[in-house]
Amino acid sequence: MEGLMKKAVVLINLGTPDSPDSKGVRRFLREFLSDRRVVEISRWLWYPILYLIILPFRSPKVAKKYQPLWVVGDSPLRMFSLQLAEELGRELDDPDCNVALAMTYGKPSLTDVINRLRDDGVDQLCFVPLFPQYSATTTAAAMDRVADYFRTQREIPRWSWVRDYHDHPDYINALAESVRLHWAERGRGEVLLMSFHGIPQRNVDLGDPYLIQCQRTANLLAEALELADDRWQLSFQSRLGKAQWLQPYTDKTVKLLAENGVKTLDVIAPSFATECLETLEELDTEAAEIFYEAGGENFSYIPCLNNNETQLKCLAKLVREQLG
Repeated sequence: MEGLMKKAVVLINLGTPDSPDSKGVRRFLREFLSDRRVVEISRWLWYPILYLIILPFRSPKVAKKYQPLWVVGDSPLRMFSLQLAEELGRELDDPDCNVALAMTYGKPSLTDVINRLRDDGVDQLCFVPLFPQYSATTTAAAMDRVADYFRTQREIPRWSWVRDYHDHPDYINALAESVRLHWAERGRGEVLLMSFHGIPQRNVDLGDPYLIQCQRTANLLAEALELADDRWQLSFQSRLGKAQWLQPYTDKTVKLLAENGVKTLDVIAPSFATECLETLEELDTEAAEIFYEAGGENFSYIPCLNNNETQLKCLAKLVREQLG
């Protein structure tokens, strides 16, 4: 009877506001930053900061950054993630396997997506968090949501996870091909900066493997591109608050490179499967401005893999390894 099983793949991304205004951003940030996986400090300490400082003051600032990026009525992250899910369905080419997108925070929620798939008769699920490098702040947070859902169900379908794919050969090849294509079209910079999303240093000190996996990805990509040690660097972006996060910080690294005489810089964001505020605003806009102001002459952002054929083939292989 296993040959008759109806399967589904659930791609999971972090999430995004439903609207590019203060209300939409505030709602999203409240859900996101209330997760103990994301902020691990005492609620007695954290909630006053969250509700009295971050939500009132940060929401309007973030909304302002979203507004120029909000195209065809949606955020970049959701738009590109939906395209990726649709194209992955075509790549898998299996009439008995659906592909859906869910968000850890915001819409479409994991609960709503799983309910819909179960109503459609799906009895085998493969969850694929779009976080190549595992972290408790991202992958485990998504796992928590799924576990919370199944905790309320009497009948639990077969289910599996792609935990991470930071060193999967197809993922490294996809990154390398995107860099080579960019070089062929735009020219090659003196240095390639690999900017990963940051997490608090404390998380790594407590055992989160994220840093090790980022370093592994960066080294494999540099090896695939045959880069000398002085032709690439690793950095971390998107820090929040005054606590120490993983270093070196991307903004400071970009500035230092320019001050040290680097005139042409390429930047890639390997930890992001699709474009989002952090890539389009924080890297392609803000980091570029920092580089130019410090004396750089050409800053070139290399887009995320999005629905590139190489990413589709990588994800399809990961799914087939789980579903058989």
